[in-house]
Amino acid sequence: MHVNSDQDQQPQTEQPVADTTGTATGKLATLRKDPKGWTVFALAIGAVIVFFGAAFGSGIGLWGWQSGLAALPWTGLVAVIALVIAIVGIILDRRNDRKTRWPLLGLGTIVSLGFVGYLASYAMTIGSLPAIHDITTDLADPPQFSALTLRADNWDNIPGADDGEMRGMNPRQRWATLHQDAYPDIRSVRIDQPVADVIEKAKRLAEDRGWTVVSVDPASGHLEATATISLFRFKDDVVIRARAAENGAASIIDMRSVSRVGVHDLGANAKRVRQFLSDLSGTTTAAS
Repeated sequence: MHVNSDQDQQPQTEQPVADTTGTATGKLATLRKDPKGWTVFALAIGAVIVFFGAAFGSGIGLWGWQSGLAALPWTGLVAVIALVIAIVGIILDRRNDRKTRWPLLGLGTIVSLGFVGYLASYAMTIGSLPAIHDITTDLADPPQFSALTLRADNWDNIPGADDGEMRGMNPRQRWATLHQDAYPDIRSVRIDQPVADVIEKAKRLAEDRGWTVVSVDPASGHLEATATISLFRFKDDVVIRARAAENGAASIIDMRSVSRVGVHDLGANAKRVRQFLSDLSGTTTAAS
């Protein structure tokens, strides 16, 4: 005798099949409803991602710093295109009495505007400061590197060769002239401490900043270090010199900061010298 089980008594039903086309169709429909918003948003986010990706890739050695920098102007252009599309789209919506879809368009516009402003600040810096990369408190007798090597092309590409006021000057003289005009406040400082104490304090400050201290000699008043900056991980070499004053009771401090690559440092070396000497001395009093 055969007994039907509950399973035998249940009617056979087909298992539901997931509809994968609905999701794709929904996304496509969303895109069709707001193509302008999606375009602006995608361009804006893409520009930012490429910008920081190019810098980060250079920093970890995926490609050279020149290649990374070469990509940056294009990211700015893409962000400007996104802004133009957004502005034109908004104007056309107003003229045709259409409702503007704001979520994606607004977000993309804000990102583009912020990114363009960010790049514009760098452009303004480039335009307002000379294209030099070697900053020191002593133009007549800059501190010299011994453990580190000054870049071979340090005096190449100094601007001003065709400038009437600097005609006849050699590259180092032009550098000193441009340096003095742009950074007149970068000067030697006097600290009321012996040379050895000043260099020991300078070493601690350098380490606190994450610099790699390459050489330090408190007795002779000399310190060299390397600072690494930005996503590009650019390296700038620093040398600090302390000379005794007032029979050893005080010290005259000079500092030099030089970028290893590039022509224009965007004021980074001058900023480093100012901040470091201010922290080292507690003031910005210039040496007499």
